[in-house]
Amino acid sequence: MMPNDIDTLVTSLLENDPYLIPFENDIRHRITQSRTLEKTLTGEEMTLAGFAAGHAYFGLHAIGGNWIFREWAPNASALFLVGDMSAWQEKKQFALERVDDHGIWEICLPENALSHGDLYRLRIHWPEGEGDRIPAYARRVVQDPDTLIFNAQVWEPPSGYRWQTPSLQSRCHTPLIYEAHVGMAQEDEGVGSFKAFSDNILPRIFNAGYTVLQLMAIQEHPYYGSFGYQVSSFFAASSRFGTPEDLKELVDHAHSLGLAVIMDLVHSHAASNEVEGLSRFDGTPYQYFHNGPRGFHQAWDSRCFDYGKPEVLHFLLSNCRFWLEEYRFDGFRFDGITSMLYRDHGLGRPFTSYEHYFSNNVDMEALTYLSLANQLIHDVHPNAITIAEDMSGMPGLAMPQDKGGMGFDFRLAMGLPDYWIKLVKDCKDEDWPTGNLWFELTNRRKDEKTIGYAESHDQAMVGDKTLIFRLIDSDMYTCMHVHDQNLRVDRGMALHKLIRFITLVTAGHGYLNFMGNEFGHPEWIDFPREGNNWSYHYARRQWHLADSPDLKYRFLAAFDRDMLSWAGKVHLLDHSGIRLIYEYNDDKILVFERAGLVFAFNFHPGRSYADYCFEITPGKYKMIFNTDALEYGGHGRLSRGQTHFTMTDTASGQMKHMICLYLPSRTALVLERD
Repeated sequence: MMPNDIDTLVTSLLENDPYLIPFENDIRHRITQSRTLEKTLTGEEMTLAGFAAGHAYFGLHAIGGNWIFREWAPNASALFLVGDMSAWQEKKQFALERVDDHGIWEICLPENALSHGDLYRLRIHWPEGEGDRIPAYARRVVQDPDTLIFNAQVWEPPSGYRWQTPSLQSRCHTPLIYEAHVGMAQEDEGVGSFKAFSDNILPRIFNAGYTVLQLMAIQEHPYYGSFGYQVSSFFAASSRFGTPEDLKELVDHAHSLGLAVIMDLVHSHAASNEVEGLSRFDGTPYQYFHNGPRGFHQAWDSRCFDYGKPEVLHFLLSNCRFWLEEYRFDGFRFDGITSMLYRDHGLGRPFTSYEHYFSNNVDMEALTYLSLANQLIHDVHPNAITIAEDMSGMPGLAMPQDKGGMGFDFRLAMGLPDYWIKLVKDCKDEDWPTGNLWFELTNRRKDEKTIGYAESHDQAMVGDKTLIFRLIDSDMYTCMHVHDQNLRVDRGMALHKLIRFITLVTAGHGYLNFMGNEFGHPEWIDFPREGNNWSYHYARRQWHLADSPDLKYRFLAAFDRDMLSWAGKVHLLDHSGIRLIYEYNDDKILVFERAGLVFAFNFHPGRSYADYCFEITPGKYKMIFNTDALEYGGHGRLSRGQTHFTMTDTASGQMKHMICLYLPSRTALVLERD
């Protein structure tokens, strides 16, 4: 890229956000550094995708009738493959040879030396000691159910998986995301499987109207209760859910339903485990990670990658390409971006000033890696989508790279769930500030695409509460029968619908839901641990609640399904412009326009308004959707398909066109102009 091209990119960013003008040189430096690093890594003789092919070189491969195994361990003095093939002993024929000065070790074995299903490890010697390690590029890692020990496994089935459906054929510009965890997606107590998820849960997601499946906990992680965010083997799909072929079949099935599949990609840190993970892999604490305190994430008890090392970039970029090609994922939700972007991991920072985004606290190496990762992902899979989980709001993060940004397609609107919890927990219903609520719902960077959500898995974890449980609490256990009359249940269901509906219809360009929350799953998530006697009781989803005709959960499920279906039919999220028509805090009324439709919300807990009037474009309006319908567990106070005509008002001396509506309490309705 020539200097004048960089000038164009900088100018594009500054035009979109004039507040960035004082930081023009910083922005220029960021773009220049990314381009310079790309040239350094590729030597200007290959593509970035060509560089990101470490998974095809390192690890175990069956090539030309032999087994080739390679590992990077610069501090090692000797390496041995040990396992079923060597009776777990160091044997000369399984010793690796160091092949270069960079620390690459290699061994070539005859075809009969290893068999499909064999367990193995690396035994690494270094000047100060030795230790067993799972190979860094291992594609299959299994845990012994009795000893709980993890080992790599030779995985070369007689016939590989035969794909039936192409990958995503066009980019999903307005994703409706269903966030799911395969292991806890089953009804029975235990660990769910890829096959069960494919057979039982994918049809639910499709029928519910979601367009993108986001899978958590795919990369292998030793501790199940980490929710998959303490990764040990970055190239291995977690074997506790099934085989690699089972995962491929799941993705294939999703594609056949028209669902894109993205995965939570954890490149922000790594498990501190030494035998199972990368920590102290070759005897040094700094092979993959920063040396000293910077290499440890004290809040997460994990290791922090050194994004300045070419070998680490090789590892991580190859990991991106691997999941796209080997399992045909359609993109990634990058976890823990804030922790990557700042040397202090953003802990305790309010990010109230632009200076926070351009200070010495910014980790430029991590920022550059994220830019290269986005470039690589979109080069390999042009229709892929990438989502940044960043709470800091760094400018340019979700801007296209051809406009000077870092290339993420979307960022999560992470402030919204916290705001909803704050309202529900700390504010009386009659005190909800509608003006402030409108600000929180629509306060986002206009040059970036965002994913709105009311709650994700974070709000469902033990120690916290889902929105529905905060609203209804223990009455969920006794008063959710369709014939039960309970004021707290009525309140909770009405607000649950309003919260989710206004979050969707004001969302920037996409919407996310965590599995089960669409029908108000009543309990938190708690994985088996010592504190709960290793119980799976809360590590599951009770789908029968939504399926039962006798319980009110089905009303919430029907509302969520129809809400998404309706939003898709009118292409709501394709229209980013939102205009506030009317807001009056005393009455708890919010009225706004989007996609040519008028949305009227009455958040008041007790007041219904018979003739609530406000100014609007003249014409005839038809109600096309409302949250109070009987089929959604409402009170049926609005007549389906009712029409309204505007009236003229000259009382102020000017002609105004007004519409008067019946707005029941805790209800929202949508009007379409004929």
